[in-house]
Amino acid sequence: MSDAIESDGGADRGSGAVLPRGLLVEALRRHRAAGARIVFTNGCFDVLHAGHIAYLDEAKRLGDILVVAVNSDRSVRKLKGPDRPVNAEGDRCAVLAALRCVDHVTIFDEDTPAELLRATEPDLYVKGGDYQPETLPESPIVRAYGGEVRVLGYLADHSTSAMIDRIRGR
Repeated sequence: MSDAIESDGGADRGSGAVLPRGLLVEALRRHRAAGARIVFTNGCFDVLHAGHIAYLDEAKRLGDILVVAVNSDRSVRKLKGPDRPVNAEGDRCAVLAALRCVDHVTIFDEDTPAELLRATEPDLYVKGGDYQPETLPESPIVRAYGGEVRVLGYLADHSTSAMIDRIRGR
């Protein structure tokens, strides 16, 4: 993805933009220079559900700018299997960017967002309640540059994989 895809910024839409890595780094530099606290999260966000929305809203309340890094289609297949993702990366990004709480969206193709975290150095790296900070491979990276890692709440019974299994009649 070489160009930013910006939403229309209307009252019903988020102000987010889907940015390639280089433009995201530049945008975050500007936000940081203006004194903004940067919050970063990542995931597949294949079928957006109420658990995702609650999580992203909670993440946004912890800072000024919320960045959502989305696994590429290739990395989702590697993590979740050959029949995933259900929604292509461009569609997943567009839906996330339309959310009021999301400021920037980017795609990463690696197994983890480690390199993206090194490049952006967010103040706060957050993950959902089904993780533990000490088991996240990204935690040492974030802590090394002085960032904070936090696990947020978890809305039970809102798993994308379980939802897809129900839809498929499994």
